[in-house]
Amino acid sequence: MASKAESVGVTKARGSAPTVLVLGVLAGAFIALGAVFSTSVAPGAAEALGWGPARLLSGLVFSVGLILVVVGGAELFTGNNLIVMAWASGQVPTRRLLRNWVLVYVGNFVGAVGTAALVAASGQLTFGQGAVGATALSIARHKLALGFGEALLLGILCNALVCLAVWLAMSARSTTDRILAVVPPVAAFVAAGFEHCVANMYFVPVALFSRSTAPASFWTDIGSAPGAWGDLTWSAFLLANLVPVTLGNIVGGSGLVGLVYWFVYLRKKS
Repeated sequence: MASKAESVGVTKARGSAPTVLVLGVLAGAFIALGAVFSTSVAPGAAEALGWGPARLLSGLVFSVGLILVVVGGAELFTGNNLIVMAWASGQVPTRRLLRNWVLVYVGNFVGAVGTAALVAASGQLTFGQGAVGATALSIARHKLALGFGEALLLGILCNALVCLAVWLAMSARSTTDRILAVVPPVAAFVAAGFEHCVANMYFVPVALFSRSTAPASFWTDIGSAPGAWGDLTWSAFLLANLVPVTLGNIVGGSGLVGLVYWFVYLRKKS
């Protein structure tokens, strides 16, 4: 598994810029689709099942995003934190590591925000008499209310689980193996309320788009108004949430998973 992760890291770092960027867009869209699924099943779940089971349900359906990335093939920034294993072995130079991360991060942002714009324009958020959109707004408000330190630590915990999911998938010998390896860690981070930067590239923008474009009937259905959500802004999203969560994701994925497994299995070879 460690040797495969190292080899995959070398291949990813050597990928051509256009290919890496497009695969990054795909991964951003895939994670966003998992978020759409999660937001669609969440309304009413807590009342019917209780808070914990409802969170578990959201996590299970959200995992479709990483399944699409791992099985379908795409470049996800958080998963690519494992390239540090090849970097620590001296097989990937620092500039190549950073090049991949930047290209993939930009691609993920475009894919996730683009999907958020499509979902908002489609009217999907008005489904369930506005329950889907109301859930999206509440999720975004909760994320932007986190302090910098909270967001950072929740990001660390999140990407430790995401990279463990990718790590476990390295042992897979079939599509079924990959799916079974991915689902539990992803369901765990969602259920626990940890923070994933690429998922947040959908969760917060879709609420921002909803706030500015939703029809009057939507606000009537949920008993609110755009002005009640004035704390949802792009600047708050980018500076107060995306920055600390991204930093936390790097620490959790690269430090707590990638470098630990490199130290255990690959350092002697290096």
